[in-house]
Amino acid sequence: MSLPSELRYSEEHEWVKDEGGNVRIGITDFAQSELGDIVFVELPEVGTEVQADEPFGSVESVKTVSELYAPISGKVVAVNEDLNDSPEFVNESPYEKAWMIVVEPSNKEEISELLTAEQYQEMINED
Repeated sequence: MSLPSELRYSEEHEWVKDEGGNVRIGITDFAQSELGDIVFVELPEVGTEVQADEPFGSVESVKTVSELYAPISGKVVAVNEDLNDSPEFVNESPYEKAWMIVVEPSNKEEISELLTAEQYQEMINED
């Protein structure tokens, strides 16, 4: 399982990449492997305000539909439109091709409250 050390992680299995001003968000390799083959991704519109720990969209796999939870609060400034036609990117490339949204954070402090790669690994090992 891939777990890039430069990212931060939520307990809901989202990853966050701090890009200086904005943050890029997707779901972890662990999450996609648990869900199975992703067949549909529902994401918010650009301009939508998301709240930390609140749903911002969903992923549908052959097994189930799972909500996506925002790891931080802020405004959506970009959405990965490629996932409309290619939801399989979530399984193939969860950290590169399958980023989901880019958010302009309303509180940058929330990023430091997320799990490090080591902490996230410990959490999924306990499950």
